[in-house]
Amino acid sequence: MMDIIENDLRRFDLNLLLTFRALLRERSVTRAAERLFLGQPAVSGALKRLRQTFGDELFVRTPHGIKPTPRALELAREIEPFLQSLHRTVTQPPAFDPMQAERVFRVGVSDSLEVVLMPEIVGRLASSAPGVRLIARSTDSTRAAAMLDEGAIELAIGVFRECTPWQQRRPLFPWRFVSLFNPRLIKTRRKHLSMEEFLKHRHVMTSFSAVLKGFIDERLDMQGLKREVVFSSSTFATTPFIVRRTPVIATVPDFIGRVWCDTLGLAMSPLPFDVPGYEVSLMWTKAHDREPGLGWLAGQFVDAFEGTRR
Repeated sequence: MMDIIENDLRRFDLNLLLTFRALLRERSVTRAAERLFLGQPAVSGALKRLRQTFGDELFVRTPHGIKPTPRALELAREIEPFLQSLHRTVTQPPAFDPMQAERVFRVGVSDSLEVVLMPEIVGRLASSAPGVRLIARSTDSTRAAAMLDEGAIELAIGVFRECTPWQQRRPLFPWRFVSLFNPRLIKTRRKHLSMEEFLKHRHVMTSFSAVLKGFIDERLDMQGLKREVVFSSSTFATTPFIVRRTPVIATVPDFIGRVWCDTLGLAMSPLPFDVPGYEVSLMWTKAHDREPGLGWLAGQFVDAFEGTRR
């Protein structure tokens, strides 16, 4: 059946339907040509091909222009809805109904952002999109762009300093590094840790390359200072539990620090020296710019981020 349809339609120029529509509306070859921004001979030629295709005159001349035949009026009842539907398909993205959708989204995210966001997102989906499933894949600023291009993920969340011309980025919120510690094990006389207190205690850190020296140490080196790092991990998974049990300081993003303070009774302090701020963004490929499902999911993360800041 599909072979028959393809064979028949391959010989038919669908642009002829636009000519048919213009002739039906204007009842004049001249005015139809003007409407289509074509020459009159081109429209006359198209009308000839329409007559051959449908085996009917379709339009007959009268003293007041051209008049559609009964066959033309019959065709119009079929062609007009078809053209309207085709126009909507071409110009409008398909609708996305989260309550009815059955879909799996793959999201690239770091472990710290996953801790902050996914409990909120999964809770939202349970009630607003029960058929939607999420797969969180570990990524960082060095791998996210390639994972998007390869189709391994559809949406990336993180700190992206650069964005290729074929990818789109949407800023979500700014963040800064802070010190995290257990106030029952590390006593401070003031609200914020001083530089002396910061350097007095031992430190744990997260390093994606699993080394004992990182960005914070480079900033301290510029001032001729040094901290003692006793533990390094490529993830944040164990950080809050070490801090809770040991008199150590961890330097972490403020968004994950707030979660650990609320859930584990830890304390957070600004760093006692200047460091640049950063920004968490969403990133996706421009090929998915008008994809309604992905747009809806991005909106869920925007709302969730706002929730973490309240």
